Amino acid sequence: MALLGPRQAGKTTLALEIARSRDALYLDLELPEDRRRLTDPAAFLEAFRDRLVILGKIHRAPDLFAPLREIIDRGRRSGEANGRFLILGSASFLLLRQSESLAGRLGRVELSPFGILEVPNEAGTRRRLWIRGGLPLAFLAESDADSFRWRRKLLFAYCERDLPAFGSRVRPAVLNDLLTMLAHTQGAPVNLSRLASSLSLAVPTVRRAIALLTGLHLLRIVRPYLRNPGKRLMKSPRTYVRDSGLLHALLGVRDFHGVTGHPVLGASWEGFVMENLLVVAPCGTRASWYRTRGGAELDLVLEIPGHPAPWGVEIKYGQTPRVSRGFHAAVEDIRPERTFVVHSGEKRYPLRAGVEAIGLRELATLLAEA
Repeated sequence: MALLGPRQAGKTTLALEIARSRDALYLDLELPEDRRRLTDPAAFLEAFRDRLVILGKIHRAPDLFAPLREIIDRGRRSGEANGRFLILGSASFLLLRQSESLAGRLGRVELSPFGILEVPNEAGTRRRLWIRGGLPLAFLAESDADSFRWRRKLLFAYCERDLPAFGSRVRPAVLNDLLTMLAHTQGAPVNLSRLASSLSLAVPTVRRAIALLTGLHLLRIVRPYLRNPGKRLMKSPRTYVRDSGLLHALLGVRDFHGVTGHPVLGASWEGFVMENLLVVAPCGTRASWYRTRGGAELDLVLEIPGHPAPWGVEIKYGQTPRVSRGFHAAVEDIRPERTFVVHSGEKRYPLRAGVEAIGLRELATLLAEA
């Protein structure tokens, strides 16, 4: 099993708890002494064939994938039970060289930061989750100032260590500039040419950097909904900084008052809502956005396995949301099974036939049970 997710989401903490309960062997592959133990991985792991082996920070030893494949296949042929290895990584397997050698041999689970359904249902706590984000040390910090400093250090570590480790040749300062520019255009269609020109980089270089940021769980790319061939559709993907706390740190926003006075307020709330919905959505849910050149627009289209039509979601900050003519036109185009307007309050009430205003927590609960 592979346990993936962003840095500092709690993967190692969870793995150590599992190790204590299962008498497992834990190896941190960031430590040279633990990597040296695996100089001959087949011989070393053979000695622990009856114990769970947890391999932390697998991206530090990508050459392990091929030996692991052989060990797993040999165990299958001899009738050994599954579940011998738990692999931890901060990157999508798309970034890990040779990861294809474990295709069909390794289940994958993503450990996300704290979400709206995992914190107490109190207005102050919900607001803190939005402002600080869901990474445990940021969310649980003593103060907003402490949380902000911790998030800035984490972003520095991403740009100085993680991105270069995965092959980025862009200077760390330029990577930070790219992330900051993406934060200022949260939820907007990607314009690679403009980004490249502003950073004095080639377009392919910017494209690769965005792919790395996505693979490290920092960015989410939302593709357009293209299942309406009779309309002239906008076809560029949108980018979102996934963790709202990291978004605010990139923008220099330290607290709730800073967010509400910042031009990114609506986009920040949109990204926060979207991320909280997508991490609880049923497995296989396809998320996209919809906009025609005629102005019909819907923030989120969710195609949920087993449902005859998608769910449509519009996201508005404020407790009395009003929707535009473009929203109504999009609903007519897509004809969702259910349509919601998510607002920043808690009340649920009808806006018109087939359209409900709803709070984030309640919609997340409905989606998790869909």
